[in-house]
Amino acid sequence: MTKRLFIIVFILFSVITTAQERTSSPYSFYGLGLNTFKGTVENRSMGGLSIFSDSIHVNLQNPAALGRLRLTTYTVGLSGNSVEIKSGDESENASSSSLDYLAVGIPTGKFGFAFGLVPYSSVGYNIDDINQDEGIGNRYTGKGGLNRVFLAAGYQITSNINIGVDASYNFGNIQNKSILVREDVQYSSREINRSDLSGFTYKIGLDYERMLTESLQFKMGAYYTPETTLKTDNQRELATILLGVDGREITVDSRDVSEPASDFVLPSSFSIGAGVGRPHKWFVGGEFSTTEAGDYSNRAFAIEGASFEQASKYKIGGFFIPNYNSLTSYFSRIVYRGGLRMEETGLHLNGESINEFGIAFGLGLPAGRMLTNINLGFEYGQRGTTSAGLIQENFFNAMISLSLNDRWFIKRRFE
Repeated sequence: MTKRLFIIVFILFSVITTAQERTSSPYSFYGLGLNTFKGTVENRSMGGLSIFSDSIHVNLQNPAALGRLRLTTYTVGLSGNSVEIKSGDESENASSSSLDYLAVGIPTGKFGFAFGLVPYSSVGYNIDDINQDEGIGNRYTGKGGLNRVFLAAGYQITSNINIGVDASYNFGNIQNKSILVREDVQYSSREINRSDLSGFTYKIGLDYERMLTESLQFKMGAYYTPETTLKTDNQRELATILLGVDGREITVDSRDVSEPASDFVLPSSFSIGAGVGRPHKWFVGGEFSTTEAGDYSNRAFAIEGASFEQASKYKIGGFFIPNYNSLTSYFSRIVYRGGLRMEETGLHLNGESINEFGIAFGLGLPAGRMLTNINLGFEYGQRGTTSAGLIQENFFNAMISLSLNDRWFIKRRFE
């Protein structure tokens, strides 16, 4: 019954994910949009750390960690986001919500497998740019993003070393619309660009752990994604429209402009991290990730005044469990997580680098049989700057996930 229900949820999730808007950030105007976090709520609550792996949670970031999985695990994550957008003396508020991932992890001896669906990037913005001196107004709106369906496997070479590989099919579309309005001119001009993207990406990973003393454990993880190319089918429409009082767009005349299909390069990325801890008690670690500069040569993504540099992320975080096997105190079995991250996004605007900061806290709540748990996470952060006429975003994310464990492939005994 559980397996059948999960398949139904997976299908519904696939449909909803391709239609939802996961962000309200003006910075998703550039490139492929905002890169979404591609790990679980458990990882995100520790500043985004991917290096910790255990036997009951699916690690969506490093496929090598799947070699340590010992129970079949279903996991689903959701989040809500609110953001204050500041520009000069003005500010606005926006919010969004999303389904963040859905995955199944299956252990089979020294092998561990996982498959699922995770968003890759998200686009969602509504920007009005008004020049009162010239009597010109521009309105920009966008939506869409990339999603990835993945199949990953990890193998336990020794008790200390795991290796893994992840193959993902990426798909989605990005739609950008701009409307030009001139004072004392009856009709407005509209341009709509749409790019449908698809293609495969691959990732290889390494997971290492060993006991330094009887109670102190060392963990290290690394993974690499090579540069890959996505295929894009492009569409463009130019139109003359009449804007109604209620904001409706009444098309007066339109024509489609032929845009050739093109290739879009996803740059390579690499991540490495390490940490120490006491098994079932505490862990603390750090991680560094880097992504090469993107080549956003597709017409839909090439924006004047914007460039993309090498991106970097710095993360530290960990967890603490008072007493994981306490029989008398529920609160002693709760996992308390925390962490922070600094990110150089690689986006460069008007001579300014767009950076991001986040601090997170989370709880892992035991929720019944077979080590099932509910995970709550909260993150506050900032993105961008008000310098050079740009925008600063103060955001708050609330996250929840369910990690449901089961046991498959049980050898039956009959007496």
